[in-house]
Amino acid sequence: MLSVLAVTFPFFALVLCGYLATRAGLLPLAAIPGLNTFVLFFALPCMLFRFGARTPIAELLDPVAAGVYLACGLLLVAASIALTRRRLGWNDAAFGALATAFPNTGFMGVPLLVSLLGPAAAGPVILTMLLDMVVTTAVCVGLSRLDGGSEPGAAADGGRARAARAAFGRALRGMASNPMPWSIALGALASGLHVALPAPLDRTVGLLADAAAPVALFAIGAVLARAGMSAHPHEALRPRDGLGAALAKLVAHPLLVWGAGHGAIAAGLPLAAPAHTALVLAAALPAASNVSLLAERFGAHTGRIARTILLSTALAFLSFSAAVALLA
Repeated sequence: MLSVLAVTFPFFALVLCGYLATRAGLLPLAAIPGLNTFVLFFALPCMLFRFGARTPIAELLDPVAAGVYLACGLLLVAASIALTRRRLGWNDAAFGALATAFPNTGFMGVPLLVSLLGPAAAGPVILTMLLDMVVTTAVCVGLSRLDGGSEPGAAADGGRARAARAAFGRALRGMASNPMPWSIALGALASGLHVALPAPLDRTVGLLADAAAPVALFAIGAVLARAGMSAHPHEALRPRDGLGAALAKLVAHPLLVWGAGHGAIAAGLPLAAPAHTALVLAAALPAASNVSLLAERFGAHTGRIARTILLSTALAFLSFSAAVALLA
């Protein structure tokens, strides 16, 4: 366990540094968007391109791994919404469900799991990120519009359905403008065609890729601190709000993927044990910090989502490390 903590501690310590720096005013709130821009549009795409280019394309397009992971994520979304919709409404329930099913694979998971499991983990983890960005997010955004509360004249069933379809389309267009799926696709193309970048360009990509993990982890802490500092008074929370979703993220999600993966292997489907382990540990990561940004954009309860992300990130230091000790 101590050897696992030796690997995981620096990752969570950088998140804590970003959180404390922001709470103490050392990092101005106005600087956080610039930090996120550097990570999202420069460093992280280069890291994903490099991993994609070095990963056999069959690992990036593994249909069994994709099916197992996506089925578990959508099942968790359905269960979360079923348990919370009557109390919270479709909008808050849908984004709460997204927080339980979307792990922080981009900013945290890829570098952390590659450090723990080796380069072979990159393919399955990048695959989970693509599925969450493109499918799970679009489904939850579409479901969030079933309240019809933010669409004039959408009270009728037909209006709610139109609002959901429109939101689903907006979510897909938003994913199309996200550089991360495109960087993964370019990396997969380079892998499939066995194309290498010219040496100066490769070194530039390498410098940006090496900066991705520390800056992204620091940015996670900054975003979590900002969410807590900018919560609105009307978004008052009960002490237990967010805890159930955080536990679902850290416990139920990896257990679902673990069970589904073993079921697929028992059924004779070609799911390699290392890929299964990578999928389970990806599911054991804390909730993705970008869910709070989506929730704010669509008028959901950002305080509750931020609480879920913060709790899952804090608790994951122990729960994720325990999962690694058991599986890796």
